[in-house]
Amino acid sequence: MAERRPFLLEARGLSVVLGGVTAIDRLDLTLQPGRRTVVLGANGAGKSVLLRTLHGLIAPTAGTVAWGVPVKQAMVFQRPVMLHRTALANIGYALAVNGIGEPDRTRLASDALARVGLSTIADRPARVLSGGEQQRLALARAWALKPGILFLDEPTASLDPGATAEIERVIASIAAEGTRIVMTTHNLGQARRLADEIAFLDAGRATELTPADRFFEEPRSPEATRFLEGELPWK
Repeated sequence: MAERRPFLLEARGLSVVLGGVTAIDRLDLTLQPGRRTVVLGANGAGKSVLLRTLHGLIAPTAGTVAWGVPVKQAMVFQRPVMLHRTALANIGYALAVNGIGEPDRTRLASDALARVGLSTIADRPARVLSGGEQQRLALARAWALKPGILFLDEPTASLDPGATAEIERVIASIAAEGTRIVMTTHNLGQARRLADEIAFLDAGRATELTPADRFFEEPRSPEATRFLEGELPWK
């Protein structure tokens, strides 16, 4: 009997029903350590619901989500929530909630801001920052916690190309330090740039989990083929 490969996160028979609508339908998905997974699919395929369920924000209606090893996790949303505090204090608060005391808290928060190129706005109120700056701040806040896995739900959906490039740079840096990335995007170019593997969702089921280059060159399912050809709406 072949030895089973270690997994980081595994969903089996996962279903989520919200408001009488089946968003995730008996989904099976296994995520291995050390990869960047981009979740693609048509509008309404269940991408955002899947991330929120894996992160624990939505309880499954049926099925299981199991962790192969315990890891700290974090999530960044398309529209990040900023506290009524400075940029530095936003990160400091997250560290405090996770039990980090002074002086380490200020040092770690400052380091996180530097990593995303926001040191010069440390004392500015977070809620007056531009959309791109707020998203980088949200990534810095998550990165400071040193998560083993980071869920990103369309982190650049409303940003211009320059801000998008900055966010992609930060995501690549976070991944390079060992954090497992699982993200959704509507941007196929971004998926090509960032993904090691693609999870393709159709009507709440993962029909493909395959290396990114293979997915774009030879998608296995007709739904994925039509999606890549532009016959299905993106989200």
